[in-house]
Amino acid sequence: MQILRATKTNINKAVEVIKNGGLVAFPTETVYGLGADGLNPIAVAKIFEAKNRPTFNPLILHISSPEYLDKIAQINNDKVNLLIEKFWPGPLTLVMPKKDIVPKIVTAGNDTVAVRMPNNKVALELIDRCEVPIAAPSANVFGRLSPTTASHVSEQLGEKVNIILDGGKTTIGLESTIIKVNDEGFVLLRHGGIPIEEIQKVVGKINQKVNENNNPQSPGQLPFHYSPCIPIYFIDEVNESKLKNKKLGGLFFSKDKTNFHFSTIKILSPTGNYYEAAANLFLYLHELESSNIDLILAEKIPEENLGKAIMDRLKRSVNKYK
Repeated sequence: MQILRATKTNINKAVEVIKNGGLVAFPTETVYGLGADGLNPIAVAKIFEAKNRPTFNPLILHISSPEYLDKIAQINNDKVNLLIEKFWPGPLTLVMPKKDIVPKIVTAGNDTVAVRMPNNKVALELIDRCEVPIAAPSANVFGRLSPTTASHVSEQLGEKVNIILDGGKTTIGLESTIIKVNDEGFVLLRHGGIPIEEIQKVVGKINQKVNENNNPQSPGQLPFHYSPCIPIYFIDEVNESKLKNKKLGGLFFSKDKTNFHFSTIKILSPTGNYYEAAANLFLYLHELESSNIDLILAEKIPEENLGKAIMDRLKRSVNKYK
C-alpha cells in the first residue's frame, strides 16, 4: 500500500492500478472512496473482500461526465436532466434501471444501478483517465466510520489497497444523497450531502422509502452502520448505570449543555452551521474513537437541512450498541 499525493503523475499510477484490476482509494467531496473498474466483476469483488462488505449491499458507480450516464442506465424520467443540471457534479446519487453492461455484482443482483458524478478534481481526473465508471463505496471496513482523510483509509484498510491518493480532508464529509428515479416520480433512499429540501425545489415532492434491509437498492439502508469501535449513545437515551466509572467523550452540535464530566469534547459547529457540522462529523468521531475514553455520548441534532443526514448517520451508529 502506498499513500501518494494526488499529483498528475500519481493519478497516472492509480489509473494503471484500476486498469489492471486493482484497488485505489481516492478523495471525493463526500468521503474517500475505495475504487475499482466498475465494469470488471473480478475487480469489483475485491472491494467486497477488502471491506468485508456483504454482497447484498450494492455499490455506486462514479462517472466523470453526465454523457456517460446513458451507457450504464436507462433514463426513465424527463426530470432527471433537471437534477443533473443543478446538482452534478456533486453529492447526489441517482438510482435508475441498469443496462446490461453493468455487472450484477455492482448492483447486488438488482435491476437498478446507483450512479453519481463527484465534485472533486482528483476523482474526476482519475475516472476520466480510466475511461470506465469506477465502483467506489466508502474506503473503510464495512460498518465502521467513513473516512474523510487518507490516514483514515490507511488505518482501516492498510495493505488491502494498492494506492491511496491523498487529496486532503474531504469538504462535505457526509456521503451522497440517494434518490431512486421512477416513471412516476422520485423516492429518497438516503439523506446525504444535499438537503432533500433543495432537491424538492427542482423536481417537486419526493417520497421517502421504508428500508427493505433484506434487499437494499442502494448503500446506507442497513439499520446499523457508520459506527466507531467504542460504544456510542444519545445523551437523552443513555442509561446512567452504563456511565459509572467510565471515561466519557462528548459530541455536540454547537455547545455542551449538560452536567456530565467529559474527558474530551468535540463541537461540530460552534456557530450552529449544518454544513460545518456535517464536514466535521466523521472526522471528530474518528478522533473520539482514538481518544482514551470508554464511550461516546452524542447530542441529537435538529433534523432540518443537513441535520437530517447527520442524524441518519448518528442513529445508525448508535443502533449498533443498542
